[in-house]
Amino acid sequence: MEFNFKGSLRGHNGWVTAIVPVENQGILVTASRDKTILVWKLQQGEQQIAVPVRSLKGHSHFVQDVAVSSDGYFAISGAWDNTLRLWSLTTGQSTKLFVGHKREVTSVAFSPDSRQIASSSRDGTVKIWNTVGECKFTGESHRGWVTKAQFIPNREEPTLISVGWDAGVKIWNESLKTVKHELVGHNGTVNALAVSQDGAYAASGGKDKSALVWDLTAEAPAQILSLDVNDTLNALAFSPNKQFLAAGTESGIRVWKISDGALEATVDLSPKDDATVTAQRLPATVSLAWSADSATLYAGFNDNSIRVWALYNN
Repeated sequence: MEFNFKGSLRGHNGWVTAIVPVENQGILVTASRDKTILVWKLQQGEQQIAVPVRSLKGHSHFVQDVAVSSDGYFAISGAWDNTLRLWSLTTGQSTKLFVGHKREVTSVAFSPDSRQIASSSRDGTVKIWNTVGECKFTGESHRGWVTKAQFIPNREEPTLISVGWDAGVKIWNESLKTVKHELVGHNGTVNALAVSQDGAYAASGGKDKSALVWDLTAEAPAQILSLDVNDTLNALAFSPNKQFLAAGTESGIRVWKISDGALEATVDLSPKDDATVTAQRLPATVSLAWSADSATLYAGFNDNSIRVWALYNN
């Protein structure tokens, strides 16, 4: 397996904190510490990967996360101004402001049917909202900041998984009212969380420099892989074909094969590919996303760039 550098996307003026390919609409949606969300038009030619076509403005502080509805027409964003905003990707207008968190919003997610929205915050809570901005539930199981919360797909009832500064990985029960399982394995802050597209696996990682993979299909979810990253881990992403797990760190990107935990590739930033990269100026990876066909890996960095690699099987 080999990753070939395709190019860089530059349009943000702050860290690129989240990336969402929306290929049924032919777009890429990205969030940034420049307080904006950018909508990019994906290009078919070899010369350009994507071009920015719309900037969504309304937040007054860093935008930490963005998610897109299943139909590709709406986005939800969470920011350090303690709010969420619902956006029309067709018009670029914010249609609803969600107020309720007491501190910075760290993640947002749509439920699989896009009828509910989850958010996590440095106020130590997970909140569940409806799409008109009403908070239906506030969970306070974590001790300290909650860094990520996501819905688990392919469940009869909406099911949530969350991670935080207490090293906890928690799965909430079907009513989203209490924690059903607490997965133990980390010994430091958990910064990153990913759930496979079919809901079978979750991966978590952070300051203990390890990525743990969990089997969510068992009655009692269990750890099946422990992957040594040797660096603080900021982002995780499962490939849609469920073959690979990518991890973004302070110093690079690593990709493992899920079936056996083998390290398949270390995706290095090279001056020959990108003149802005030097040994003295190596940007940290802060967000990751795969294309729907698992052939392209997008990475957002703290030097305000998005870099893109194509995956080739040798």
